[in-house]
Amino acid sequence: MKTLPLLRAALLTGVVALLPATTAGLAAIDSRTSGGFERLETVYRLVRQYYVEQTDDAKLEEGAIDGMLSSLDPHSSYLSGATMQRLNTMIDGEYSGLGLSVVMDDGAVKVVAPMRGSPAEAAGVKAGDFITHLDGKLIYGGELDDAVSQMRGEAGTKIRLTIFRSGREQPFDVTVTRGTIKLEAVTWELKEGVGVITVNEFSHDIAAEVNKGVLDLKRQAGGNLEGLILDLRQNPGGELGEAVALSDLFVTQGDIVSQRGRNKSEDEYFKAESVFPGDAAKGLPLIVLIDAGSASASEIVAGALQDLHRALIMGERSFGKGSVQSLFFLDRKRSSAVKITTARYYTPLGRSVQEGGIIPDIRVPQLSDPDVRRRAELTVRESDLRRHLVNEAGLDDKKLESDRQEDPRFKLSADELKAKGIKDYQLFYAIQTVHRTAVRGRRR
Repeated sequence: MKTLPLLRAALLTGVVALLPATTAGLAAIDSRTSGGFERLETVYRLVRQYYVEQTDDAKLEEGAIDGMLSSLDPHSSYLSGATMQRLNTMIDGEYSGLGLSVVMDDGAVKVVAPMRGSPAEAAGVKAGDFITHLDGKLIYGGELDDAVSQMRGEAGTKIRLTIFRSGREQPFDVTVTRGTIKLEAVTWELKEGVGVITVNEFSHDIAAEVNKGVLDLKRQAGGNLEGLILDLRQNPGGELGEAVALSDLFVTQGDIVSQRGRNKSEDEYFKAESVFPGDAAKGLPLIVLIDAGSASASEIVAGALQDLHRALIMGERSFGKGSVQSLFFLDRKRSSAVKITTARYYTPLGRSVQEGGIIPDIRVPQLSDPDVRRRAELTVRESDLRRHLVNEAGLDDKKLESDRQEDPRFKLSADELKAKGIKDYQLFYAIQTVHRTAVRGRRR
């Protein structure tokens, strides 16, 4: 099944299935309508007849559709006009803007995370920040799409963000210079004999790119590659098929993920060995790095490699988005569509990551971040979004954080790490773990 990534700049990317539904096809789904829709018709006629100004039927229709979908969950929505254009831009993989993942939180634009290497990150915008004004204009209470549109713009132009940050008494301004946001989907480098592969998003041919990276790293290491680190931090997801293919790259048998809808006939299971035969890493130690910005497709990969005992999961608990959205086009020109949550997905052992996310085998805080503790308090996850789907197992998401124990191994300060030349503590710790694992393997 063909899939598409979502609007990365406007909201966290989810697992998406593209379904070839048109107006004619949708009519065949269910010709019955609830009696409650008679009230909708009545309200429509009242607005047309009595509203103080002339109404626009198309605008009223879009408003009704948008309201209907937004009442469901944070990831179901109506896409048209500028929103569809931005979706197509994101599919192309390049746009001009700030490089922010944001959500609407009770009328306010809240930063989920700045993209790595983006203008927003360079300017000091942090996860958990609330953006209240753009160039002095209040955006609170407005539409998320409007705010995203204003943040977009020609590369090289500037925009002033007014930010409210928890722990600071007064809002403050940050000026960001827009840039061309073109993330390399996959990058890799050899560090101290360990291959580090960073996957920034799950777009087309990600698994093939990672496979290419593995082969190149083996060549660079002269056949002495000690292990691999798959870095999925701040990766908000993307194509379901690519998540399956990437997992399949390292496992040889078993289910990778299953998706289950309202009707049992819609359940689907994705198995290993369906895309790539064998283990591309040939049994080398494998660590997957995740954090609160690792969502959806990233969680599918981490959950599969964890359940199938192929990788050690390290870092911080992931975002917790365990749902699948399907994109239904409403016309043959594909100028408008609805994105509807149609299924939940489950790891090989039947775990739902909805709300709770993937819990690392070893929790490693990002100690090289001077605001590590404050950042943890401001972290945005699926459970923080209004109307999010509830985990069927009755999971207490907040308890997962309150039960977390401080690990005595992780007591160094950001200044102490800086003095040692360590800029990314999570990656540093993962590399050291691969070294220790490789040494134990040689002693056997």
